[in-house]
Formats: sequence, C-alpha cells, structure tokens
Amino acid sequence: MQHGGLVPILVLTVALGGPLLLGLAGLLRGRSADGAAAAPVRWDWRLSAQSAILYALTFNLVFFIQELFLVLPKALTPGLHPILYHNNHSWTGDNPLAALFQGTGALAIFLTGLACALLLSRVMTRSTALRLFLIWMVYQGLFQSLPQVVVGAFSPANDVGMAMDYLALSTAAKAIAALAALVGIVASGLWLTRPLLALAAAPSEIADPGNRSLFILRVATLPAWAAIPLIIAFRVPRELAEVIAPPIVVTVLGLAWIQANAWRVTDARPGGFSAARPVFPLLGALLILLLAFQLVLRPGIPFY
Repeated sequence: MQHGGLVPILVLTVALGGPLLLGLAGLLRGRSADGAAAAPVRWDWRLSAQSAILYALTFNLVFFIQELFLVLPKALTPGLHPILYHNNHSWTGDNPLAALFQGTGALAIFLTGLACALLLSRVMTRSTALRLFLIWMVYQGLFQSLPQVVVGAFSPANDVGMAMDYLALSTAAKAIAALAALVGIVASGLWLTRPLLALAAAPSEIADPGNRSLFILRVATLPAWAAIPLIIAFRVPRELAEVIAPPIVVTVLGLAWIQANAWRVTDARPGGFSAARPVFPLLGALLILLLAFQLVLRPGIPFY
C-alpha cells in the first residue's frame, strides 16, 4: 500500500476508531464497583460557560499566533511583502524561502502548546479560569499544529507540506513525521484528561467511571462544541469550508480522546481550585478580541 493510501486509514483510526473502542470499553465499566448506578452530581453551568468562552478565546489567540509567525519571517525576507488578516495572510513578491516559512506558523503554535503545558504543570494557582485558559491553550497549540504535519506529509499544497518540500524530505521521512504527529495527537488527548478532571469541586464528581465521563462531557466536550459558533464569528467572511472545517476538526480530534479516556483515570483528584466566577469579564475579553479581529485585522495589516 502506498503511503498516500495509508493516510485516510490512520486518520480515521486516530480520530474515530481509537476513541470509539476506548469509549466502548469504558461504557462496559461505566457502573460503580458495587454494580449500582453512579450517583448523579450537580451540573456547574457557570464552569461549563466559562470553559466554552475560554475555548473560543484560545482557539482564536492560537490561530492569530500562527498567522503572525507565518507573516513575521516573510516580513524580514528580501522581496516578500506579507499582509496579515483576521483569518489568513497573503504576500506579494518572490523568494524561495517563502515555502520554508509556510511551516513557521505551525511550529510557533506547537511550541506555544508545549510552553503552556509546562506552565500548567509548574504554576500553582487556585484560579479555575487560569487553569482552564492554560488547558485550552495547550489543547489549541497542539491540536491546531499536529494535524497540519499529518496533512502536510502527503499534500504539497498544505503549508507544512510546502516547508517539507523546501527541506527536500523524502517520502519515508514525511511518513515518519506523520506517524509521530498522530502519536502526539493521541498522547496529547490522554495527557489533558487529568488536568480537566482536576477541575472538579468535590471527589464525588469524579469518583467513578460514569461520573468522570459525565464531568468531562460537561466541562470540556459540550463547551467546546458550544464554542464553535463563537469561533465562526471570528473567521467570517471567507469560504465556508475554511470557516467551519478547522474548528470542527480541532474539536473532534482532541475531545474524542479526552472524552473516551475519562473513565480510565482512576487516580484523578480535585485540585482544590476556586469556584467558577461570573462569566461576564470573560465575555468582555472575547468581545474585545472579536472587535480586534473584525475591525483591525480583517482589512489587513501590511508588514512592509
């Protein structure tokens, strides 16, 4: 089988097959150890709303970082004249390095995700909002960058694919990069499950497989899907596929593994973080960012 024919199989396995099998295993063990149904817990709607807003905020912050670091290297390159927009960038002029610099955006947000993961592990704070912000920054940095490596390994038209071709990577090297990225996608989803479960206010919320899965559904999966219309508001106007597909792909790839893995994390403990605060300040921050995207970035900012 050619490498190109292997890609859809690997992607479907990572995005759907693996989480489905893991989730089914959890479903079979979704009752508490004594066979009784898991005791229901109260839904913290404020925490869910906070998570949705921060998911939308971090998606767009990370996307901006990506586009900014696609533009900056070109701005410093003789012969290239880039323009930064709210949902893309463009350039005029010609320089062979332009192809290489199509990979700098994905690299920048991948490093952003790793840096935020380090902060999440090291920073001691009781603020639920700050913890959620760091969690979603890790998520967006990794799940917006790693899939680009998979696609770029087999699509020369992809940004990362252009950089790979500039570096003259062999077919085998590209396939190895794609496989490493797929492993990274799985590992990232599994790793992020624990800090999300630690947001629980009481041990009873995550005491058994059923409640752990329900907690992740309420604090991560449903908020992420609820955030997609908010994200779309940042991305219009553009081709419909470019507006809708990226947030959906990013959400499916990561949340599928996090949701499916929740039941397995038997040693998860509440982190003792503060209760979720009013969401209006976060809504205000999201609105300010939206205005910056639509009023400042949308007309285009030339970097020359």
